[in-house]
Amino acid sequence: MRSIWKGHIRFSLVTIPIQVFSAIESKNNISFKQIHQKDHGRIAYQKVCKECDEIVAYSDIVKGFEYESDQYVIFDKEELDKVKLKSTRVIDIEAFVDIDEVHPSRYESVYFVGPQGEVAQKTFALFSQSLETAGKVGIGRLILRDREDVVLLSPYKSALIMYKLRYPYELRDIEDIPDLSDHIEVDKAQLKLAKTLIDSLAMPFEKVDFEDRYRDALMELVEQKIAGKEIISISDDEDVQPAVDIMSALKASIEAAKKSKKAG
Repeated sequence: MRSIWKGHIRFSLVTIPIQVFSAIESKNNISFKQIHQKDHGRIAYQKVCKECDEIVAYSDIVKGFEYESDQYVIFDKEELDKVKLKSTRVIDIEAFVDIDEVHPSRYESVYFVGPQGEVAQKTFALFSQSLETAGKVGIGRLILRDREDVVLLSPYKSALIMYKLRYPYELRDIEDIPDLSDHIEVDKAQLKLAKTLIDSLAMPFEKVDFEDRYRDALMELVEQKIAGKEIISISDDEDVQPAVDIMSALKASIEAAKKSKKAG
């Protein structure tokens, strides 16, 4: 595994050499290229100005911020370079918080963090185990790809997991969702049955089936294509009918869940 960033974690007077790794495995993802149907040539893209319809070279492109409709302030590369933050190669820990205080909507990218070299192993282990013992996670700042990000460091096994956190202004207000109400009275009998259904389907997270059925279906189609076979439909669309009688639907669901558990 190759690191994408090397530097230090620093909290108070303690400095720990670390290296950061991407936690995402992308080589198994299926991606498609856009192909010309006539001759199977790859489709290329050109930058075209919508004002004059001319093809524009990369060197002639600047960045503009739209402050009003079709009104822009223009910045060239030299101007934008003036506000770039210089990488200090240090994650400065600013606070330690309870993980439950961080709402899941704030999480963005995920990375793994490990010590950089044998000399850092003991201090790294001390930091990781201290977080676990205290039941806290560290919040700090990291400059990665010319942008300063707030990151969260959480202990996991003998390593750390680092999450880039979204800034508050990046999130929409959940109160803007239409048709929400805090004053809906739920039938107690229905609530009891729904709780029973939830309990009947409860299981440890590690036992949840995470098979990527869409990817498997795509790979089967790919293999059929490579072998020159006729494409066979893999899945049928199923019309989902809304449940009208909630009590009957809940009871039937509970029975189905019980049978499924016995069969498993």
